[in-house]
Amino acid sequence: MIRTFSRPVPLVLLLAFCTFIPVITAAVSVVQIPLGALPEDSLRLAVAPVAFFLHSLAGVLFGVLGPLQFVRALRQRFGALHRLAGRVFVLSGAGLGLSGLALLLKVESLSTGLLDAARGVFGVVLVAVLVLGVAAARAHNLFRHRAWMIRAYAVGMGSGTVGLVMFPIYLITGEPPTGLVAGIVVVGMWLLNIALGEWVIRRMTTPGPQRPSATRLSDFNVEKTT
Repeated sequence: MIRTFSRPVPLVLLLAFCTFIPVITAAVSVVQIPLGALPEDSLRLAVAPVAFFLHSLAGVLFGVLGPLQFVRALRQRFGALHRLAGRVFVLSGAGLGLSGLALLLKVESLSTGLLDAARGVFGVVLVAVLVLGVAAARAHNLFRHRAWMIRAYAVGMGSGTVGLVMFPIYLITGEPPTGLVAGIVVVGMWLLNIALGEWVIRRMTTPGPQRPSATRLSDFNVEKTT
């Protein structure tokens, strides 16, 4: 477990597992929206079809490309592809945050004030973090760039992992949490993901046995993605 985040493949598998549900859900919405085949519980989002479609499409791209950006072997062997995917990752992340804010403003909310406030705050934070990541890359501070991209992924996919908690609760109780309890669970999982992202970044900067020193940035082989 200690070495989990020092090996690229386990990290990718873990991220893919955690974000599988939101990515698949968003991919289904990308198909349903143009066909007008939204399920009943998503019909209210049809009042902002463009924002809903962009949010779903951006979610798929952001969720799929994020884990791949952390694969060291791909960065080493396919640097140009890594940089191109990084640009798409940044654009999709910005689209995810901005379209989420648009939905928050245009669609009648069925959530609590706590969850709506969290969505608004994290939407703004996602865009800001991506801007900082791009700025770090342009300044050739590749280590700081990678740290900001990790934060961006943690914020952008933060609420997606709530399915890992909600689904077991649904299986046990027969119905998912609602109201304030649901809001607390979602925000709690969001904050947990962000904390895990910070833990990963801290491990990148903390020397230890069989661990690269923070001063040896070449060991991470982080290319500029923007």
